[in-house]
Amino acid sequence: MEELIEINRPEEEINLLSPLIWAYVGDCIFELYIRTNLVNKTNLKPHKLHIETIKYVKAKAQAEFLKKIQDKLTEEEKDIVRRGRNTQNHHTPKNSNVLEYSHATAFEALIGYLYLTKKFTRLKEIFEFLKIA
Repeated sequence: MEELIEINRPEEEINLLSPLIWAYVGDCIFELYIRTNLVNKTNLKPHKLHIETIKYVKAKAQAEFLKKIQDKLTEEEKDIVRRGRNTQNHHTPKNSNVLEYSHATAFEALIGYLYLTKKFTRLKEIFEFLKIA
């Protein structure tokens, strides 16, 4: 993936981005991870793949994933999560409550931040710890 998509902002600039930007990217990276995992491990047809993917990428599931990894995070990662959770999001959650949604945003922010700062080994460790799909 690193060869396919170039990330050319320095970490100092990425640190100054809104946590909602991190979450925007993290949402995509996490869904791609889930979809790829399901394609690798199942023989489901596209509609079933979509249904199965939703189980992992919905806010409630992501809030649970964050809870599962919370004590494994570094201080820097905890700060990223805090910033993601506390950021003002003017979006009303459709299928979850505000608390779940803010924790899901925090999870996505962490994933996006790690991806944008090219901490791919750490990102992989977190994904492997979650034992998804």
